[in-house]
Amino acid sequence: MKQVIVMRTDLNMRKGKMIAQGAHAALGCFVGEDISVERLISRDGIVLMPESVKEWLRGGMKKICVRAESEEELLVIHETAKSHGLPSFLVTDAGHTEFAGPTNTCIAIGPADDVSIDVVTGHLKLL
Repeated sequence: MKQVIVMRTDLNMRKGKMIAQGAHAALGCFVGEDISVERLISRDGIVLMPESVKEWLRGGMKKICVRAESEEELLVIHETAKSHGLPSFLVTDAGHTEFAGPTNTCIAIGPADDVSIDVVTGHLKLL
């Protein structure tokens, strides 16, 4: 089980910005598009998680960081992950610090089993 974070390298982000964007992606993919506590908790107050997420949490939350050379490549990877039924979360920075406006910076895919994610990201170079 792992999660892969795909970061655009053509933006020349500062390292701190890259880390923050990757963290947004990892958390966003983990909790989904609707980032709300209510969605994660059942009526009984029990946190609901798929078995794959439980296995990933128990296994150390493995993450791999790889690169996308352009926004186009990033979006193709995002759509490919979704078409394979993998959880995928696209981060769009609001543009308040480094960018002049909203900018797609990275995605996270998973957690899911290594083989399924490697079909989508196995060709990408490490960051």
